[in-house]
Amino acid sequence: MIDPSKVGTDWQAAELDAIVATYFAMLAAELTGRPYVKAHHARGLMARTGRSHRSVEFKHMNLSSVLADLGLPTIRGYKRKDNIQGAIFPAVERYLDAHPEAWGIGLSLSSPFHGEGDREAVEGATRRWPSTNEPDQSSFASPWSGQDAPPSAILPITAPPPLGPARKPRPEGLARIVRKYDPAARDHRNRALGQWGEEHVLRHERAFLIAHDRPDLARKIEWTSQERGDGAGYDIRSFDPAGRERLIEVKATRGGPATDFFLTRTEREVSAERPDAWRLYRLHDLAAAPALFQLKPPLEAAVTLTAETWRAGF
Repeated sequence: MIDPSKVGTDWQAAELDAIVATYFAMLAAELTGRPYVKAHHARGLMARTGRSHRSVEFKHMNLSSVLADLGLPTIRGYKRKDNIQGAIFPAVERYLDAHPEAWGIGLSLSSPFHGEGDREAVEGATRRWPSTNEPDQSSFASPWSGQDAPPSAILPITAPPPLGPARKPRPEGLARIVRKYDPAARDHRNRALGQWGEEHVLRHERAFLIAHDRPDLARKIEWTSQERGDGAGYDIRSFDPAGRERLIEVKATRGGPATDFFLTRTEREVSAERPDAWRLYRLHDLAAAPALFQLKPPLEAAVTLTAETWRAGF
């Protein structure tokens, strides 16, 4: 099955196109609960390409790296490997340009809002996966209200990505497609993704306080962005177990922890005005294995802030 002449050689465009398509097929199956066997797909790729099992698995892990940086979910078990052949980036680009529905993967059926998001993602998702009626966003109420949050609602806490020189720069090919597709902008304008992330954090906060014997505080948690509007500079008003107020801004992504995100002027101003209370919860890998890390002011100590737009006044 293995072609000896290919050992140690770069994968060609047709081979990369095949493994990218297979990766997305497995990812769609995983996120929609359909059974699949990784080994069967690997053997099929080995037969088509003449590559070894080790080479196929390594390329799958390369694809996890690329998709995570593009703000997309990845297959569990294929941990990211960042030593990536440059030709893989245009292969991913070819697939995404030909299959715009891929941007809705992990959202169209997993989210309680079923497919709200980028127009091209929604239209593609309805072609590829069954459609579901969407709730009225204007009257949305969290299904957790009035219920005890189970301990399983407490999300794993991860470390923030390193800042500056400690962070390995992206290869130019990856940096180019990240600029092209702009995952931060996609996440920012995807209202369903934002609300889905906020609901996860609501459940997390409630379960955390109950686990720390503070059900009284758990009952006082406020979903501020829903109850008072989206301009408060935070999404959720919660508490720590000692009763100190926490003003939580939620930034959600289906991608990995290093996916960029947008911060509004109001959010930054409130973080500076209330550094004792304001916290940013970065919720990542939302579709597959949700986890979060927390940032506290000053934000410049943890992230690099870059101006994207300017308000013009007279």
